[in-house]
Amino acid sequence: SLSKVIVAMHHEKRRLVKKVDFITSPGYLSGGNSRKEAGLIAGGVLKVVTHLAIMGFDEEKGVMCLEGLQPGATVEKVKENTGFDLMVKDNLYEASAPTEEELRVLHILDPERRYTTARGE
Repeated sequence: SLSKVIVAMHHEKRRLVKKVDFITSPGYLSGGNSRKEAGLIAGGVLKVVTHLAIMGFDEEKGVMCLEGLQPGATVEKVKENTGFDLMVKDNLYEASAPTEEELRVLHILDPERRYTTARGE
């Protein structure tokens, strides 16, 4: 597929590491122009959404960056649970809490609550 994807995951230092052993959704690889140099001209990861944060990518630098915080999360908590130096956007925003309708749909999509319940919180 040529579409970009949104990755939903728990925000844990052991999952958000500086270097991975295996790549399932190539982003900017080693940063900079490395994605294009590897022949990857379309697709990739658009956003990474966790119970703490919404992260995107700085296209010029080719690095992941913190764009938004989930309700109750702080930049310090996000950085504490990230295994690499995370760039923070200047225009950081706080996501609004989900509406009842959004929660209803999420519970249909995730009936076992694997992605909609924070671990260890």
